[in-house]
Amino acid sequence: MELDLTPKTAEALFEGDGGGYYTWSSSQVPLLAQKNVGAGRLVLQPRGFALPHYADSSKVGYVIQGVDGVVGMVLPNTDEEVVLKLNQGDVIPVPIGAVSWWFNDGDTDLIIVFLGETSKALIPGQFTYFFLTGAIGIIGGFSTDLTSKVYGLDKDEVEKLTKSQTGVLIIKLDKTQTLPKPQLHNTKKLVYNIDAAHPENAVENAGLVKTLTEKDFSLIKDVGLTLIKVKLEPFAIKAPSYPVTPTVQLIYIARGSGKIEIVDSNGKSVLDTQVESGHLLVVPQFFVVAEIAGEEGLESYSTVTTTKPLFEELAGKGSIWSILSPSLQQVALNVDSDFQKLFISKIKESSNLIAPTT
Repeated sequence: MELDLTPKTAEALFEGDGGGYYTWSSSQVPLLAQKNVGAGRLVLQPRGFALPHYADSSKVGYVIQGVDGVVGMVLPNTDEEVVLKLNQGDVIPVPIGAVSWWFNDGDTDLIIVFLGETSKALIPGQFTYFFLTGAIGIIGGFSTDLTSKVYGLDKDEVEKLTKSQTGVLIIKLDKTQTLPKPQLHNTKKLVYNIDAAHPENAVENAGLVKTLTEKDFSLIKDVGLTLIKVKLEPFAIKAPSYPVTPTVQLIYIARGSGKIEIVDSNGKSVLDTQVESGHLLVVPQFFVVAEIAGEEGLESYSTVTTTKPLFEELAGKGSIWSILSPSLQQVALNVDSDFQKLFISKIKESSNLIAPTT
């Protein structure tokens, strides 16, 4: 069966005065369900507030835009609400079952993309959210009699408890409504700014790669994922690479535009297409991926479904070609020793991040 790896943009699940939530469904991208991964995009307008909820999947949130975001969270098996400040470039893990609310206390839109795995989800390939309050809140789903007995309230009090909030998913707060202020000490522990982090690979005029693992940020191990940032300068190339560990890669194009090429196990090109900001791609395990930036540059963020990712590069002095013996290369490529020497000399002079030629 032909794999459809075509990049897709998110579709609106909800839009209102306070913002919107956008998602990639498994019907839109069948590979999401097949590979048990999912993605969503939260846009909060100024004073926009996402009502308290929990989800059936673990994920990481990355702040694409905004400098005054606030998230409140109660992590599983804790009895404390932590309130954290969010800025552009911040990464925040959201474990399965964590109760959270999100607020934009700034003057411009707050945009957060969520990437995660859905192996335990109600609907494979999608995040399902359970809201505590609001028009679809679980607190209003039980009978008046049960709620009255659970909370010790009379009928009128139950009505007030369950019906006062008529909003759905996201509402807009007025300036008289206040929320808890961010706790800076918890923000430092539970939020990581990947844009400010030192990359493990950077090449002048080409770009950089930063892989965020539990070694850098211990909390990310709680969601069982790794986040990878690739930032390419205009017309630069991220050479082909593939994961050694059996993992699915979910790539979100955050900024810029360019091209992505993917090759499968038969040496066949299964994708060679233009991508732009807002596109999502699913890469099956072991497939080989290369990224080529356009005139604006290209910035992507991806998750892999492991906390210990290993990738093999096909270019650069650290690539697999620089390790294989010369005689093996000659036989495998069916070339003479002169070409093999030329090839390996070029490999040793290159990097897996390639600046544009002038």
